[in-house]
Amino acid sequence: MRDLGAGFGQLLKGQRWMARHGRSYGFGLLPGLIALVLYAAALTSLALWGEDAVTWATPFADGWDSPWAGLFRGFLTAVLFALGLLLAVITFTAVTLLIGQPFYESLSERVDRDVSPDGTAPVSGLPPWRELWISARDSLRVLVRAAVWGVLLFALGFLPFVGQTAVPVIGLFVTGFFLTEELTAVALQRRGVELRERLALLRSRRMLVWGFGTPLALAFLVPFVAVFLMPGAVAGATLLARDLLGEDTDEGALTSPPQSPPPSESPAPAR
Repeated sequence: MRDLGAGFGQLLKGQRWMARHGRSYGFGLLPGLIALVLYAAALTSLALWGEDAVTWATPFADGWDSPWAGLFRGFLTAVLFALGLLLAVITFTAVTLLIGQPFYESLSERVDRDVSPDGTAPVSGLPPWRELWISARDSLRVLVRAAVWGVLLFALGFLPFVGQTAVPVIGLFVTGFFLTEELTAVALQRRGVELRERLALLRSRRMLVWGFGTPLALAFLVPFVAVFLMPGAVAGATLLARDLLGEDTDEGALTSPPQSPPPSESPAPAR
């Protein structure tokens, strides 16, 4: 239980760090806003034409007596939209991180430098195009894993009672785990930690990961919230990555006012 609270604490610390560095916050909203428009368009299309797709996929129900065909197809349409919404929550982070890769890399490095006792941050040493390729490749692999879980939970949702009680809770924890993986990947990838190692590292501290990711997944279900929490979530995930790797963190840097750069000295006037 302590790890659950510690994970949630890292999430809050990340949001507080972002609030103290407001200059970067506005720019950090742009990737989330772009992703939100894309997902809103996709979900709107699913809502408008999902019933047509279900009708096309169930020709065997054409001869059913009324109202059974309508009820059956209406149920499948609702389930299809719910599945699309679940996949949207799971993949929103990956897509937003991919769109905002350069900024979030810079943000994560800044957090590392701010909280590191020696004021340094790990760097990958890879060219930007290589980092973007690795991020896209790993995100696709995680998406496949998330989709498998989504299909499994979709099937279990038909079970009486269990499908309406346990399955949504399990789905929330699964979503939280994959959200955390995507967010910590920004900091862990800079440290040269490959996807397989990242997953093993997260599984070794599941309670910590769930404490961070599950409340975030719950918050992401509220429209527009994901956009405003994303910059702070990246900052918190950087702190979480340091915790997972056992790196020392200067806690005082999370509470003290940010240091302003020293003003440049003006040259003395010529005489």
